[in-house]
Amino acid sequence: MENYKSFVENAKYYLDKNLHFITNLSNISAYIYQELGQVNWAGFYLYDGRELYLGPFQGKPACTSIQMGRGVCGTSAANQKTLVVSDVHQFEGHIACDSESQSEIVIPIVTKFGNLFGVLDIDSPITNRFDENLKIALEEIVNLMIDIL
Repeated sequence: MENYKSFVENAKYYLDKNLHFITNLSNISAYIYQELGQVNWAGFYLYDGRELYLGPFQGKPACTSIQMGRGVCGTSAANQKTLVVSDVHQFEGHIACDSESQSEIVIPIVTKFGNLFGVLDIDSPITNRFDENLKIALEEIVNLMIDIL
């Protein structure tokens, strides 16, 4: 899937401002997990004002909480910047919830008011899974989500 335009467009079908945010996050995580290929985990960690806690996801059971600034998720959340990690074994402080994960992308979810809502976290069992085009597409999906939060 090199052209991600339809991937982003189809994500809109799983986002509905009239539904609870948990419903939207659940469907989007399932959509990403099913449609991307070569991913072994796709889901959300939500921010409670202190740390990230496990939200809706697809994949193996995961870490239930992550401190701000720890691992890829905590670092992305603390800096409010997308992180693309080509090889998680090269990321100092990586939290290995699944030993099969080799690469990871984490996109922070920041509301229109500048508040951290959480992060979208996607893992892959292969290195270098996440390229610039996919990063942009996933950021677009997160922006669609922000519009309905």
